[in-house]
Amino acid sequence: MTATHDKAAQALPALILDNSFASLPAPFYTSLNPTALPAPYLVCASVPVAEAIGLDPASLHLPDFVESFTGNQLLNGSKPLAAVYSGHQFGVWAGQLGDGRAILLGDVPANGTQTRLEIQLKGSGLTPYSRMGDGRAVLRSSIREFLCSEAMAALGIPTSRALCITGSDQYVMREKPETSAVVTRVAPSFIRFGSFEHWYYNNKPEELQTLADFVLDKYYPELLEAANPYQALLTEITRRTAELMAHWQAVGFMHGVMNTDNMSILGLTIDYGPFGFMEAYDEGHICNHTDSQGRYSYRMQPTIGHWNCHALGQAMLPLIGSVEDTQAALSVYKDSYQQKLDELLHRKFGLSVKQDGDAELFDRFFALMQGSHADFTLTFRALSSIARGTAEQDEDLRDLFIDRNALDDWLGNYRERLQSESLDDAARKTSMQAANPKYILRNYLAQIAIEKAEKKDFSEVEKLLQILRNPFDEQPEHESYAELPPDWAKHLEVSCSS
Repeated sequence: MTATHDKAAQALPALILDNSFASLPAPFYTSLNPTALPAPYLVCASVPVAEAIGLDPASLHLPDFVESFTGNQLLNGSKPLAAVYSGHQFGVWAGQLGDGRAILLGDVPANGTQTRLEIQLKGSGLTPYSRMGDGRAVLRSSIREFLCSEAMAALGIPTSRALCITGSDQYVMREKPETSAVVTRVAPSFIRFGSFEHWYYNNKPEELQTLADFVLDKYYPELLEAANPYQALLTEITRRTAELMAHWQAVGFMHGVMNTDNMSILGLTIDYGPFGFMEAYDEGHICNHTDSQGRYSYRMQPTIGHWNCHALGQAMLPLIGSVEDTQAALSVYKDSYQQKLDELLHRKFGLSVKQDGDAELFDRFFALMQGSHADFTLTFRALSSIARGTAEQDEDLRDLFIDRNALDDWLGNYRERLQSESLDDAARKTSMQAANPKYILRNYLAQIAIEKAEKKDFSEVEKLLQILRNPFDEQPEHESYAELPPDWAKHLEVSCSS
């Protein structure tokens, strides 16, 4: 251990870590310390996440905080490690992968409860799983992950969280030289579908069962009493994954890299890379410039979620015992997805009672959005202001569509449907605005914050964090952050490079 890491005894004494993942056998990980970054500085931090792991928000600006969450000194009780896993990338078996630039420090109780949260540094240096990488993350991608993690949490979508970003003037090479950064990620677990695939494809049945038993004991103890706990585990992971896909579709979120090594066994959104929120609606939109075939386009996400569950099912087949039982576990996907999406869409459209014909009404609206490439977020926000008995409030919505006559026809049917709802216009508007955010992390907003941060001005990162923390509120002082993207933003591209 280096002299730098020997400072651990003085580092944030209120935070004492354990590391339950380190209780797994040695082949599951490599123990190693993060690689120090020179002269780190704080870019931004999340107070709610700090409080969730038991940190006093007053500690966020202390030198020890920055040193500890850059990886320059170890937290008390930390047992840092990089986990091994494998996975399918863009549908192709990629073999061994693993934490190539992430190091798990350990876990702590969540707000003093029995639930524990893992703390992981992303960008903390080389590991045995780095392959051709340098083990670092850049400021650009770290800001995007930090802001999107917190934005998704505020939207009510299952996700990992982000405690902070620390930066350094040390350069690394991507398409161009960029400065390094570390983003601290927090989640109950970072175990992935690919963690199971690793042992299955390496023909290690004992390790496969050890991992499954660990996941059952730690995260799904209620399933231990099932007739076939492994089948029950696959069923629950499949259900959670299906519901996560419905959440993504309902808010217009696109992950961009839905490889099996980026899929959480807890049904969380993890590993934010070339993500994007839908702006001009196009169901075929591809947010990842690297994805030339459109495998992870918006419309494909539910299908790929199902494909990934099948990949996990293949890996768990030796534990479950039969193809029939494995298929039964996977069969919950379609209904779970459809039920959750139906629930979310009824909320988005302000309908509290489900009726025959609702699905057709929804589909026609999305077809109109597709034809006009109407902005996803602004369209649903404007829909919340539609009055039941008059067209006086229609203009904001009509302005987003090219074929206004077709929209007017649809609005006539929508108003007829609203007659069977009990809420008055004001109450329905309140309900719809609680389901349809006004503020999302648009790519151009993130880009503005990144460009300022690259000049050591972190004010826009902090401002975006505060705005995105309350995405459903009007926030009239921040009205410009909800506007259509400027013309220059149409040329922005995100890829797997980070």
